Amino acid sequence: MDLTPSSTAKDIAQLLGAEVKGNSDLAVTGINEINRVRAGDLVYVDHPKYYEKALNSAATTILLDKDDIVIPDGKAIIISDDPCRDYNTLIIHFNPRKAWGSIEPLIGRGSEVHSSVVLGSNVRIGVDCLIMPGVVIYENTTIGNNVIIHANTVIGSDPFYYKKRKNGYEKMVPGGSVVIEDDVEIGAQCAIDRGVSAETRIGRGTKIDNHVHIGHDTLIGRNCLFAGHVAISGAVVIEDDVTLWGQAGVPSKLRIGKGATLLGQSAIMNSVEGGKTYLGSPAGEWRQKMREIALIAKLPDLFKKMEG
Repeated sequence: MDLTPSSTAKDIAQLLGAEVKGNSDLAVTGINEINRVRAGDLVYVDHPKYYEKALNSAATTILLDKDDIVIPDGKAIIISDDPCRDYNTLIIHFNPRKAWGSIEPLIGRGSEVHSSVVLGSNVRIGVDCLIMPGVVIYENTTIGNNVIIHANTVIGSDPFYYKKRKNGYEKMVPGGSVVIEDDVEIGAQCAIDRGVSAETRIGRGTKIDNHVHIGHDTLIGRNCLFAGHVAISGAVVIEDDVTLWGQAGVPSKLRIGKGATLLGQSAIMNSVEGGKTYLGSPAGEWRQKMREIALIAKLPDLFKKMEG
């Protein structure tokens, strides 16, 4: 999420009533969670396993719950007793939610939007699009040209992103968006979540079947093909020309290389190279998986021979 105008580490610390160490005059030009940080961003971290990742990231300012830490050159540290709470405070302060009506949607020339479609604030739809009945498009969504969205699909719903507390779960306040590039087609009853603080993006020419879920902050390349019931978690990167067949599953924070194919009902457990076809759960290169299946089928006969 961009900050316009930008702030400084010192100003943000004052807003939170927190202590700042390091270069307090550093400009903060955006706020992002750990998976999507850029230079100039503030990032929060509240778990030891992410301290090093945050400190070595592109982020300029780190909001964290540890004060005995070596501050890298060119960074500022804001000490918080609850980084998650303070992160939500910053999102609400700099980007108060205006879901409906505050900024009228813009609809491009030649686009048809059914009368039952619900458009949130600051939605932008390009030219020659077709938005079918029952579609809901949340605020700050950008849709390119020549896009088709079929009935009852939801674009820009809140991320499935929570902080575990003693008395339940605290919702992470969303500040991100969805961007759908030109020539995309999205089937009926799909759900595409907005980013936590950045964007969820669907690349140009990608085609998505019915009943597909795409999680927050996921980046999908150009000319991908996703069959029905594909489920993609948050912060995934899918490169160009990837095919995911029916009921394929992709856990969070993984990467699928260009031109890869994941066969039906397969689920990867780690990032995979491009240009290959994968099968099974956990998925592996399909030829190897077929050999394994053939060998497993021979096990009963092998046991009989051993017993005899």
